[in-house]
Amino acid sequence: MIASMDQKLDTFEARRREFAAFLRSRRERLRPADVGLPDGFRRRTPGLRREELAMIAGVGTTWYTWLEQGRDIRPSPQVLNALADALRLDDAERQHLFTLNSRQSPQPFSSAPELVDEPLRRILDNLTHQPAYVLGRRWDVLAWNRAADLLFGGYDRLGPDERNTIHRLFADDFHRSLLVDWEAVARVSLAMFRADSARYAGDPDFERLIALLKQQSPEFRAWWPRHEIVAPLTGIKRVNHPLKGLMAFEHTGLALMTQPDMKLIVYTPLDEHDTNRKLAELLA
Repeated sequence: MIASMDQKLDTFEARRREFAAFLRSRRERLRPADVGLPDGFRRRTPGLRREELAMIAGVGTTWYTWLEQGRDIRPSPQVLNALADALRLDDAERQHLFTLNSRQSPQPFSSAPELVDEPLRRILDNLTHQPAYVLGRRWDVLAWNRAADLLFGGYDRLGPDERNTIHRLFADDFHRSLLVDWEAVARVSLAMFRADSARYAGDPDFERLIALLKQQSPEFRAWWPRHEIVAPLTGIKRVNHPLKGLMAFEHTGLALMTQPDMKLIVYTPLDEHDTNRKLAELLA
C-alpha cells in the first residue's frame, strides 16, 4: 500500500514537471505580435513574459509563475482552457494540457510484460502483403509479420530498447537510412510519442528510454525539450530499401479495443514507385 501511494505521488510530481516545462515551451514560442502586444524594445529572453501571459489568461502573475515552477497546484478546467487560449494551443496541444492535469488519480505503472494474444498474431500473419506490427505503450514493437521484418529488417536480432520505434528512428543508423524523408518522419513521430507519453509521466521505463536517446542522438537531445505535440495521424512513408530501392507506403495506426495501450500499425503499399511489384518480389 505504501509503495502504491509513493508511486502515485511520483506520478503526480512527474506530471507537474512535464506540465511546467510544457507551459514554458509554449510561452517562449509566442511573439508579442502574436497576441496583439507591442514589441518595441529588446527582450532578454524569447517569447512572452510570464506577466504578459498571465494577463492574457486572466490569472495572477505569481500564481502562473508557480505553475511554471511545478508547484502542487491543480488548475480547474476553466483555467486550463484560459491558458490554452492564451498560449494559442491547437487541439492536440490543448488535449495534452488536460492530460497532464488529469482530475483522476493516475493508475499505478504495470511492470508486467505486454503480451500479444493469439487472435492479434493471426491478424498479423494474414496481412501477407502489408507490413504490420504491434506497438506497446512505450512504442516498443511487440510483434510483427514477415513483410515488416523484410521491409524494416531483423526485429528478432534487436534488444528490447533497440526494438523501440523511437529508438530505431533516432539511434539506429540502418533504419534511419531507410527513410527517405527521415527528418519530417522523425519530428512528427516524436511529437506523437510525446503526446502518448504524457499518460505515463514518471514511468521508469519511459525515463530510461528518454535518457538513453538523449545520450545517443543529438537530434533527440535538441528536439525533446521543445515539447512539440501532434495528434495521431496517417501519412505516406517512403522507404529506400537496400534490395528493391524506392518504395512508398501509406501507414495507419489502429487502436485495439481489448488492449488500449497497444496499436496495430499497418503499411499499405502504393502504386507509386511500383511498390506493389517490388514488395511482392521481396516477399518471394
